[in-house]
Amino acid sequence: MGTTEKRNTEIVRQWNILRAIEAAADITINKLAVEHGVNPRTIRRDLNALQDAGFPLYTEPRTGGQHYWRLSGHPFRKLADTSFTLSELCAFYANRTRLTATGATPIDADLQSALGKVGRALSPHMKRYLDKLVTVITCKPEPRGRLDPKAQQMFVEILAKATVDRRRVEMDYHSFASRKVKKYTIEPHRLTFTNGGLYLYAFVPAYSQMRTFALHRIRKLRMLEETFTPGDVPTEPYTDSLGPYSGGKPEKVEIVFLPGVAPYIEEREWHSTQHLTRCDDGSVVLRMEVAVDPALRCWVLGFGHHARVVKPSALATDILEELEEAREQYAPAFSFDMESAIPDRASLLPLPFGSAARRGPAPRSGGRPSSRRQDPATRERRTP
Repeated sequence: MGTTEKRNTEIVRQWNILRAIEAAADITINKLAVEHGVNPRTIRRDLNALQDAGFPLYTEPRTGGQHYWRLSGHPFRKLADTSFTLSELCAFYANRTRLTATGATPIDADLQSALGKVGRALSPHMKRYLDKLVTVITCKPEPRGRLDPKAQQMFVEILAKATVDRRRVEMDYHSFASRKVKKYTIEPHRLTFTNGGLYLYAFVPAYSQMRTFALHRIRKLRMLEETFTPGDVPTEPYTDSLGPYSGGKPEKVEIVFLPGVAPYIEEREWHSTQHLTRCDDGSVVLRMEVAVDPALRCWVLGFGHHARVVKPSALATDILEELEEAREQYAPAFSFDMESAIPDRASLLPLPFGSAARRGPAPRSGGRPSSRRQDPATRERRTP
């Protein structure tokens, strides 16, 4: 196990130890060791680490040589002497929606409880004032997967425990690629909240690949007794993608944005590898190294005619074909043949790929859209 992964496992286990000691009156080292499936020496090290961090833990001897662990009734007495500044209160309240945006995480209930206590600690006048900030500085929720909150909570708890305990999971998952529910045995490594949903990053032994699964497409989960040895996981999730996609190899991408959207492109950091060059006509060239995946294609298409892909040529071809098929959705259907228009070749701008790659619209019948390309959901190879 890598150093980072080992540390993450320790932190989650120590968090659960604190919660167990706070909630029960008969917590012993042996009981915690059995519950977490580790050696009692590991639990003792965890308790020492928590004490060193300042948590007021102590033991209470009982008959028979047992020692119950306790948490001081007022563990954070110094907080009573700490006052928030107005700007700190504003920042806290303005970010309430961001703090609870993920939902259905193992610590979500504790977070909601903490937010409630802070709200109750405020005077009615101050609370009314700060509540107004939500209408001034707020967070727009992203579109979420339609999944019953109780089912999502259950799935998250199973996956979080399986990740910490290194247990394999059997999963029924609705795959967009095959358009049916498939059964997978997976080794969960991380849950990430992005694009308005929770995504599972897991190793699939049957494919010998790391893959990404959307939580809202999971139908059933069952934790197995089988354990696994985790592989290396990047510190930041999906660093090579503009979205929640894994496995894509970064490529050099070059896109020209017309003057109308150039300021919008310049004012943001789209990727850590980006480099911007402003041209004399006001356009901007964006260069970055990212995976050429559905997230990148959708992002480019979102700018319509204001964006033109220069590199790689395969991406330029994909965008061109997508635009042609989009045009076909709006073009009127005719029940008789028409002669093809002869373009003025001199007026055509050069494309970053051979002319053979550009195909004309496919024959239409009865107004039905062309089917020469796969559905976007089936093109993605890394996310089933």
